[in-house]
Amino acid sequence: MVRAATSEDAATIAAIWNPQILDTVVTFNSVPKSDHEIADLIAQRPCFLVVEAEGKTVGFASYDQFRGGIGYAHAMEHTIILAPEASGRGAGRELMRALMDHARAAAVHTLWAGVSAENSAGVAFHSALGFKTVAVLPEVGRKFERWMDLVLMQKRL
Repeated sequence: MVRAATSEDAATIAAIWNPQILDTVVTFNSVPKSDHEIADLIAQRPCFLVVEAEGKTVGFASYDQFRGGIGYAHAMEHTIILAPEASGRGAGRELMRALMDHARAAAVHTLWAGVSAENSAGVAFHSALGFKTVAVLPEVGRKFERWMDLVLMQKRL
């Protein structure tokens, strides 16, 4: 089940997100998010969703404007993170369907994903959903004492 996130979900989202921040290349960020920061994101972003399986939150997705300024008002970049136990079970596709439906209803023209080139599963996931690779930015991210490439993927809605 996919539903809108609330501030009460912040701790659960942190428990899913922070291990990905600390231990993987899913994100270039290396600083854990506090419950308060996540509650602020939930309140500020135009869309912030969670997915539940068997009554437990197992992932989240959100989007916000791709770049600042009025000219980018219809271009959004999204984040999607799943708990490891939810991977490969359809929760990600369910979240993305709901996120894209929300974006279409909000007159979003294009949805963007910035995926670490080392995250081949993330690139494959987005490709399967119709996202196209439009650029590879070499060595723009740094984590685990090495430079990493960023794959920019786009889906026109």
